[in-house]
Amino acid sequence: MNTMKIGWSEISITSEKKISLAGQFAERISEYVEKPLTATAMAIEADGEQMVLCSADLSGISLNLTEDVRARLADNEEGLDPEKVILCAIHTHTGPVYPKASRRSRAAGGATKSSELLKAMLPEGRKYVEKAPVSNNPDIEPQQETYAMLVKNLSKVVLDAWKARSEGGFANAFGRAAVGMCRRAVYSDGSAKMWGETNTAVFKEVEGGSDSGMELLYVFDGEKKLTGIVVNLACPAQCVQHRLFVSPDFWGEVRVRLRKRFGEDIFVLPLCSAAGDQCPVDIVRWVESYSDVNDPNIERHYPVKRKADPSMFDLDGMRMVGRRIAREVIDIYEDGVEDIQSEIPFAHVVRHMHLPIRRVSAKETTEAEKAIREYLRDHPGDVDYNDAAKLQIHLGTISRSRLQEKLDLLDTEVHIIRLGSVAIATNPFELFLDYGNQIKARSKAEQTFLVQLACHSEGYLPTEKAEKGGHYSAFVSSGSCGHEGGDLLVRETLTEIDALFAD
Repeated sequence: MNTMKIGWSEISITSEKKISLAGQFAERISEYVEKPLTATAMAIEADGEQMVLCSADLSGISLNLTEDVRARLADNEEGLDPEKVILCAIHTHTGPVYPKASRRSRAAGGATKSSELLKAMLPEGRKYVEKAPVSNNPDIEPQQETYAMLVKNLSKVVLDAWKARSEGGFANAFGRAAVGMCRRAVYSDGSAKMWGETNTAVFKEVEGGSDSGMELLYVFDGEKKLTGIVVNLACPAQCVQHRLFVSPDFWGEVRVRLRKRFGEDIFVLPLCSAAGDQCPVDIVRWVESYSDVNDPNIERHYPVKRKADPSMFDLDGMRMVGRRIAREVIDIYEDGVEDIQSEIPFAHVVRHMHLPIRRVSAKETTEAEKAIREYLRDHPGDVDYNDAAKLQIHLGTISRSRLQEKLDLLDTEVHIIRLGSVAIATNPFELFLDYGNQIKARSKAEQTFLVQLACHSEGYLPTEKAEKGGHYSAFVSSGSCGHEGGDLLVRETLTEIDALFAD
């Protein structure tokens, strides 16, 4: 076995102008930068194998973004294989909107957003009204300009990390921080709701569990100096998701605190594990936000004052989460980590799994079309994001009925890596926690790092229980695949991990 070579790089992906912010039904325009957005890359070479893992402060990594970054890297003279480059996102809702394509949108021949479908179904003389004026505004960066910057900077940070590789090693470790919690409430009639009200007599349970565990890698150079830290936890960067500023959310706070302890030159690589149904918000001990939560899916009719964490929709809550993560990372390191590993088995497999798309029936499609016509009849005048949100399940059903005529199986890029006693497995979904737990529990690796929203974005992948409960994140329109695809993803991922750890 060859000694590992590891390289790091970080780059800003913060636009100089105001930007459209991703992650909500309503159009939002940034007013200022709370903390800058960055992308961090770690390159590893050993045993004739290679990997570059690049985490970006974005809501997701689209298929076209991955393709264009790899195309830009195709002619590099450094021996880097673009197909071994993994781009992933922390899923911040205060990062930029950019032109995106997924495999399902390409198969459908265009946009599949609820707002676009609704526009196409509006009667003559009526229009869809955006919340914020975006077009032809010189103060707002055009999305194509944002995209060009992302392609350029992500390509650069990946290649710079690869060029910077030198002898090094790592120590894997485990920590705990209470961050992610299930955000789906279940009611006595069997229905479920994302962000659902729990202060009601019909509330029965929180649908899924939570995972406070953190998988950690402390990375060192040849002189055994700490150079970077990889932190993998099951929660999206989704505290201040409704605010009108640019921010990496709680990961920005983590970086500040870790650099205060370890030095400004330390690299921090955040990885979001399976967390499609998770968030930092405690829906049982609900604390009202003091900032504006402009989201039709989040309503509290009779809020009670609670003694609990500050609202995770506010900066106070975001800072608390960042502090919890950073403290645990520092405490684990100061308690002492195991010996640094530098000569290890290293393998990197790229698989294209073919997962069945989630389908709808002809009856469901007919009923959806009827429901939209009746809604538009009873609500005259122009429509906006509130209407798109209310009609999402029906619009999604129509979109899927068209898509399934052209697409049966989703080509799903998955990376499986063995790094000594550690396994790393990626997927392109907002994968519900149960699937991640199944993989971690059955994996043969000492530790299993799971990375969602990697290399392309195909929406939520809910469990069978969530599909039966319904609502946002479990609607057909919420993602490309259903629980059949999730079950297959688990089985195929475990097969690949087991093969790498067969010895």
